[in-house]
Amino acid sequence: MTLKAASVKNELESAMKGVPEVQALLAKNEVDQASDAVELIRQHTNAAKASAEDPVWALASVVPFIGPNLTAVTEVARSADDVSNLALAPLVNVFATLDWNTLLPNEEGADMAPLQAAAPKVSSAATAVRLSSERLEAIDAQRLLPQVSEPLNQARGQLRSVISTLDVAAHASSVLPQMLGVDAPRSYLLMIQNNAEARASGGIPGALAILDFRDGKLSLGSQSSAGDVGTMNPVLPVDAEQQKIYSGRLGKYMQDVNLTPDFPTAASTAQSMWERKTGQHVDGVISIDPVVLSYILQATGPVNISGPGMTLAANAGLPTELSGSNVVQTMLSDVYAKIEQPKLQDAYFAGVAQEVFGALSKGKGDGKGLIAGITKGVEDGRVLVWSGNTAEQSVIARYPLGGAVTGPSISPNEFGVYFNDGTGAKMDFYVKRTVQLVQACPKDGYSEVTVRVTSTNTAPKDAGRLLPAYVTAGGAYGVPPGSVQTNIVAYGPVQAHVESARADGQRTEFAPYLHGNRPVGVLAQRLAPGETKTVEFTFGKIVQSTEPDLVVTPTVQRVKDVVLPNQNASCEQG
Repeated sequence: MTLKAASVKNELESAMKGVPEVQALLAKNEVDQASDAVELIRQHTNAAKASAEDPVWALASVVPFIGPNLTAVTEVARSADDVSNLALAPLVNVFATLDWNTLLPNEEGADMAPLQAAAPKVSSAATAVRLSSERLEAIDAQRLLPQVSEPLNQARGQLRSVISTLDVAAHASSVLPQMLGVDAPRSYLLMIQNNAEARASGGIPGALAILDFRDGKLSLGSQSSAGDVGTMNPVLPVDAEQQKIYSGRLGKYMQDVNLTPDFPTAASTAQSMWERKTGQHVDGVISIDPVVLSYILQATGPVNISGPGMTLAANAGLPTELSGSNVVQTMLSDVYAKIEQPKLQDAYFAGVAQEVFGALSKGKGDGKGLIAGITKGVEDGRVLVWSGNTAEQSVIARYPLGGAVTGPSISPNEFGVYFNDGTGAKMDFYVKRTVQLVQACPKDGYSEVTVRVTSTNTAPKDAGRLLPAYVTAGGAYGVPPGSVQTNIVAYGPVQAHVESARADGQRTEFAPYLHGNRPVGVLAQRLAPGETKTVEFTFGKIVQSTEPDLVVTPTVQRVKDVVLPNQNASCEQG
């Protein structure tokens, strides 16, 4: 029996090691090698299952103490075999039928038929993995030997990860064809958030455009700007809790719809504003930022600005060719330094959007590279989507792509740190930040976490003189030219309390609120050129015991440079 147990253990470990290999091979589009790797996994899981279902093993499973351990191993072996046969193998076959270049919009129209055909298979695979996961989750690991409980927990973790991946694939295959206009034309309002002037979900909605999808074909419709939409009179109604935190400006100006980090609120308000202004109803809202444009251009290759945009660029000394390496600097800094008139800035932005999305509509570049770039944008919170279709939105709301701060996409112990510009200018291009969660030792059964935000204004000392008034605001809103004022908004997990705030170590007043039963603290911070300051919010009475998660406003910086690893106190038991 000892030898058989060792054999089962070795077979399962070999099978588990093969799963990441399959994922890596599929990511490189090496389908044949992935298929061979899955076959090897199946051999390992079949062997483990056969050993665990041996009559002698089954007989020993009723023996006290050792029996539950053998039963647990049997369940792991059966689940692993189900996953390899009912999920991995079919999925690799499905993957082989997909051509990533034809799945994306192009001049002939995206071919959604393979994706639609794959939907039932992906759904079946997800069901098989979920059933296996439920069997393993039902096992009481506390009754098991460490040699059994540790592999059990490892298997549980892997299945949870696989379920998450399969759910995304299943939902995408079910809603994406419709959202790309396969059954009926769709129109979306595209907002390009400008990170140089911070808003909670990224940046001020500067350039606007209509994206039209028909039979998988993408075309760019009318273009505009947030300023052109004007002032809403009467003001659109917004959620009462959010109005308290972010003011009625949410429903008054397109530039301020995303003062709230809750993208469904911002997007639905933007949809209503656009319809009131233009009379055009859009089916949803898509938001990206210049960093995402850089990811797209890395896949499509450089684009040349044409028409009025080219003339503007040439006269102002701006590049007429934009690439993944220069588009962020150009759109978030150089435009404002070299073109003072907002209308002309908007015209340049319109030219950029026209060329980038023109390249997309023609299917330029590498499909896999484009998907990888958009995926990275989603992971960073730079790509956000909202659908006015209730069924589609119920799917989107399950994932970070939806940009919600409440609901099913939020992890149980989630914290959020969001930035809203208070300068009325484009100075956030010069602000560098780090955000970190600092966990204190649990007290009276509750956790306590401090959210630490350190910000530096990297603008030159004489920025007020060197930078254009349009960038600094020229003191128009009471902030000295060159300084940056930011409203820092910190969210804690549901049911927690925001207990205190500190500015550079000194206790300070702050504004406490609630949003969706999540505690919110708001504090204004001003930074002179070259100045660094730290703000801390302490959240207590936290009932969640899981590792805390952190979401931040995507800025010009890479998100991984902003979010530092959690810092944990050294707690002694007893």
